[in-house]
Amino acid sequence: MRFIIAILGLSLLGATAAQAEMKLTSKDLTPGETMANAQVFNGFGCSGGNISPHLSWSGAPADTKSFAIMAYDPDAPTGSGWWHWTVFNLAANVTELASGASGDKKLPARAVEGRTDFGASGYGGACPPEGHGPHRYQFTVYALSLDKLPLDGKVPAAMVGFFVRANSLDQATIEVEYER
Repeated sequence: MRFIIAILGLSLLGATAAQAEMKLTSKDLTPGETMANAQVFNGFGCSGGNISPHLSWSGAPADTKSFAIMAYDPDAPTGSGWWHWTVFNLAANVTELASGASGDKKLPARAVEGRTDFGASGYGGACPPEGHGPHRYQFTVYALSLDKLPLDGKVPAAMVGFFVRANSLDQATIEVEYER
């Protein structure tokens, strides 16, 4: 009987969490669809606009103290994927980034962009190897329990990921595809 109650308790907890679940939307990215050329990298044989996408989120837990955004390609042939963007130390009252916010001082005050796997800070769009098939690009916003991560813009994405995941309260993801 305790086992059944425990299962029911978990189900009820899951239903409550689902009602307060974070949501991520974008004017530039449509879940499950192909990424537009505007968000594709400009370099390494790719000729996109390299414009960071619009992102808007809602439903964060009440005790959220800051947000972070990470963009990742799990299909890159590196053995560890490819980090395309990290933005952290977004204040808890920030719930949207405009298209092109990366790199042009359009980010909210105190926001920091970490280094990507392209070797520089800021957004680096999709650019999978030619003929490698479709790659998935996961844009995730994280609600964090810390006001600020103790990191600067020189830190690699893996370190940002470590701190983000260690302090995450909730998250929401949009996944799109791109291939050459």
